[in-house]
Amino acid sequence: MSLIKSISGIRGTIGGSPGDNLTPVDIVECVSAFGTWVKSSFEKPSIVVGRDGRISGEMVSQLSIQTLVSLGINVINLDYTTTPTLEMMVTEYQAQAGIIFTASHNPMQWNALKFINHKGEFISKEDGTDILGLIGSDKIQFAPADGLGSIKTTHDSMDIHIKHILNLPYVNVDLIKAQKYHVAVDCINSTGALSIPKLLDALGCSYDLINAEINGIFAHNPEPLPQHIEQILSAVKHSEAMMGIIVDPDVDRLAFVDEQGVFFGEEYTLVAVADHVISKNPGNSVSNLSSTRALADVTHKLGGKYTPSAVGEVNVVNAMKASNAVIGGEGNGGVILPELHYGRDALVGIAMVLSMLAERKTTLSQLKSSYPLYHISKNKIQLTPNVELDKIIAYLQDKYSNEKLNTVDGLKIDFENGWVHLRASNTEPILRVYSEAKSESLSIELAQKIMDDVKSIC
Repeated sequence: MSLIKSISGIRGTIGGSPGDNLTPVDIVECVSAFGTWVKSSFEKPSIVVGRDGRISGEMVSQLSIQTLVSLGINVINLDYTTTPTLEMMVTEYQAQAGIIFTASHNPMQWNALKFINHKGEFISKEDGTDILGLIGSDKIQFAPADGLGSIKTTHDSMDIHIKHILNLPYVNVDLIKAQKYHVAVDCINSTGALSIPKLLDALGCSYDLINAEINGIFAHNPEPLPQHIEQILSAVKHSEAMMGIIVDPDVDRLAFVDEQGVFFGEEYTLVAVADHVISKNPGNSVSNLSSTRALADVTHKLGGKYTPSAVGEVNVVNAMKASNAVIGGEGNGGVILPELHYGRDALVGIAMVLSMLAERKTTLSQLKSSYPLYHISKNKIQLTPNVELDKIIAYLQDKYSNEKLNTVDGLKIDFENGWVHLRASNTEPILRVYSEAKSESLSIELAQKIMDDVKSIC
């Protein structure tokens, strides 16, 4: 099994041996290090915590909360929540940090500690390195009995989050209500079952929910990819919904199914939202290197500049700030709207797409047909101890030296007819091999060529 420490947080499978898996020992050690790091900058800090619907969520949450209390830190507990909600509540409640207990798109045996800074954003790579360096150190000092922290539980955070969304200039609440839209939603047995109905109620939409019991037993692989969406496809057709909504367990990734029961594509979530935002507020966009070229095409058409970044939300956010982007995110369905907060947010994505459809008097299928059509193939190679990524990249750089190469994050090879991006995952012990071309067959062919190259030297 696995324990991974990266800029995406401390992530692992529950059970097993300390140091090899995410065990109570690892949880206490890592939270102690994070709490100590926060205390080095803030005297008597408050930290906001919350969890998705995973089976292990309560255990991980309670261990972490009591560890923070033992450090003399006050805790604001949101309990069941979403990652974007928690990010916003750090600043809303004037706290000094946050921790969301979620392994995002990973299967139910996984959980994670994702660390948020005082600005409500994921910690930087540099801060993460400092925190990792504190694990097990003598700098960790627990509070005496009369110096323990307090715990406050609050249940209004999702309502506050949604109120901010409804006040955005990109969300036309009255017009959406007038359409009386009916949608289908796959809640994937997690906190989407709490947050999305609240949003849809506020927008006057009716809905059918599937996988709405928050039990952490995910009805299917929770990553919003084409191979995992049979249930929502069926739900859209059966309920005659104008679209289907798909989120991951912590509601920071978003994908759609159109009114015909066809997958809109998680890559095109950000493309559509960028079209909506830049049309109203001309400016620049950012996405990571593994995202579709369609975003750059749409941004340039609207007069903006597109900037690619390394994979990882913190990298996208840094690039957005540097380029003064009005919209950004990741092609995995992650939408980041700076006017709301610098974090991926499925809820604001839903609201903006509904506004866009209502204002343009169109459907998702018609919208998709208006964008440049690319096909992405998403593949993975399981990592083993003998796999040397640096050796693989050096080999590929030499073999494809005549192509346009980018080594900001792994290796991206831009061919004349498409691209391939090879990189180590931040969240799983795998190599990700993504490719894109204007035809599905060519996209698959490009990816297979690189995977064959990798296997030839491993």
